[in-house]
Amino acid sequence: MPRKVEDVRIDDAPSLDVLARRLEAGGGFSAKEVARGVDLLARMLADEEMTRFLSFPADLVATGTRGVLATLVREGYVDAVLTTCGTLDHDLARAFRPYYHGEWDLDDADLHRRHLYRLGNLVIPQANYGAIIERKMQGLLRRLWAGGTRTLSTRALARAIGESIPASADSSILRAARDRDVPVFVPGITDGAVGSQLWLFWQDHKELALDLFSDEQALSDLVFEAKRAGAILLGGGISKHHTIWWNQFRDGLDAALYLTTAVEWDGSLSGARTREAVSWGKVKPTARHTTVEGDVTVLFPFMVGAALERIRR
Repeated sequence: MPRKVEDVRIDDAPSLDVLARRLEAGGGFSAKEVARGVDLLARMLADEEMTRFLSFPADLVATGTRGVLATLVREGYVDAVLTTCGTLDHDLARAFRPYYHGEWDLDDADLHRRHLYRLGNLVIPQANYGAIIERKMQGLLRRLWAGGTRTLSTRALARAIGESIPASADSSILRAARDRDVPVFVPGITDGAVGSQLWLFWQDHKELALDLFSDEQALSDLVFEAKRAGAILLGGGISKHHTIWWNQFRDGLDAALYLTTAVEWDGSLSGARTREAVSWGKVKPTARHTTVEGDVTVLFPFMVGAALERIRR
């Protein structure tokens, strides 16, 4: 007999975990996938023998979701982070300067005149982004140069930035990664403000080199030494692809949770569901995997909260 749909109760103020279980029993459309995602996430986070990769694009770091990502790193649930250059930008900038709430329909020409950037429905004063990143990065690069550094991998750069962020900045992903010795890989390092600052510093320090092959070797070692490998994939792009690309060389991930708002029918990687990765050998045919469709800033804090409740009980 097929399972019957159960109505979701909320009148008893359920915990996040209980609510997630009720969503699964309720058989809603995306709700069921969210509940399955919570179950998969809890299993992955509780598996101490699993090497867990966390990938996400930079825009999330401009939002409050940054705190959820930092918590996962700081509490030891992540073994490697793969992200874009903008994560370094936003994490560094927000450690010293605030970002602000805005609206989607603000007058962008007016914002430009007032030296304000709009990122979705957030507003970032130019001085709280470019200027602070330039000041902090040029000072950091001068110190590294004076100490004899002539070659930098992206994970070494991310660690150095993390060390420069005050320990009191407990929502900083880079500080948490530094404190937990979690490598942060940025394969597209020049595509952002931090990358531009590297290029600017290089103008007068031509011996400075970026060692991307060192990053690839370290990532390869993580993949091949993993007893089991799992990935939490938020959004698409280079972060997602680099994670699943390397794991194909160990015959695929053993577990994969993907959150996306992208459509599948345009053939994009961002829209590709986890089942497509099975055909490429990037996710094992026997893997536990699911794709949850929706806004990461809405779903992921709820899912992590529910999963951690389940683990801690």
